[in-house]
Amino acid sequence: MPEAIVALGEGQRIVGRLRFEADGKRQHSQFEYAEQWLAAPDRLALSPGLPLCEGSHYSTGRKDKRSALASCFADAAPDSWGRTLMTKALGGGLTEFDYLVLADDHTRQGALRFLGEDMEPLSDLSPPIPRLVELERLRGLAQRFERDPGGAEEEARDLAGIAGSLGGARPKANVEADGHLWIAKFTSMLDTKPVERAEVATLKLGDQCGLRVAEAKLELKSSDSPIALIRRFDRRGDTRIPYISARTALDWEGDEGGYYTDISDVIRQISSKPVDDLNELWRRIVFTILVSNKEDHLKNHGFIYVGGDRWRLSPAFDINPSPSRHRVLETGIIQGESFDASLDIALEACEFFDLAPADARQLASQMAETIANNWKQALRAEGASADEVRIYADAFEHEELERAMGL
Repeated sequence: MPEAIVALGEGQRIVGRLRFEADGKRQHSQFEYAEQWLAAPDRLALSPGLPLCEGSHYSTGRKDKRSALASCFADAAPDSWGRTLMTKALGGGLTEFDYLVLADDHTRQGALRFLGEDMEPLSDLSPPIPRLVELERLRGLAQRFERDPGGAEEEARDLAGIAGSLGGARPKANVEADGHLWIAKFTSMLDTKPVERAEVATLKLGDQCGLRVAEAKLELKSSDSPIALIRRFDRRGDTRIPYISARTALDWEGDEGGYYTDISDVIRQISSKPVDDLNELWRRIVFTILVSNKEDHLKNHGFIYVGGDRWRLSPAFDINPSPSRHRVLETGIIQGESFDASLDIALEACEFFDLAPADARQLASQMAETIANNWKQALRAEGASADEVRIYADAFEHEELERAMGL
């Protein structure tokens, strides 16, 4: 039965032990907090689903093999892109435990670490983190792997290490610049729109609207395959900051979407500044509606640890406008309501987020005005051509935005 010592941060504070078992198609795990962690004055629960108590916490992969690990551990494991690379680099037959512990330790999301009995990381993929000047080489590696994943073994191993535990299906890697860790998102050969230009532009629009967003910039802007750089907010210098997704905070299982009002309930329970976070989350709902964001699922919302067993809503990230006639959300606003990207439902829900209706209408109107006046320039500033700006028109010019401006 493979197992790992679970530790936190650069100091390798031992939190507990994770044991894993795979029997044919069945996989399951057991986690137990260490006695010294439970007795520590600065202890914290790794997630609401793993409360601080003696004894074992079990996770089974009956419904979905990824649920063979508690969701806070799944947050620290690679997603589609990283898994594809790891499978190519290390061979098939990898278990959920393998994907978790063999991914690069240094760039792993959040502060969790998975160590052997010698207190060394179990990772099998730990190349030097590339620097900003290597972006063109990394872009070439990603393009070669996308074109021929069956033959790009060397590229797969290089990319698997530097992709680490990054989520999502799009090609990406970790890079260092200015003493910080950044996520480099590459243009995909399957793209029919300037996705990276639009993501950086939209995050900057979010900042203009007063949202707390991840710092973003575009590199190789004049090329036909630019790279979006998103600064990692789970690092402060060499310090690793604990992070959990909203999916983990909700202890959510299954593939169906959750609800923003459920996230608001969690905020009231775990946030150090619940009113600020509630107001912020509501503004993000409205922003998602106004920019036609199609990436608002539960793993694209999260919390960072701030001490004292308290958390804060993380900066917003992975906001991607998508022109579409069918404007639906990945996360519903109110349980029992539709998943439509509806301003009416958002306004109806405002009091769940500690906002008075009059204040909510004013905020929505101000955000709509900012977006209407700035979205074209935001895209052009990231190098989008006139034709590319027109491609995104339906994402930023639609009935819900007009209604918001008229509030």
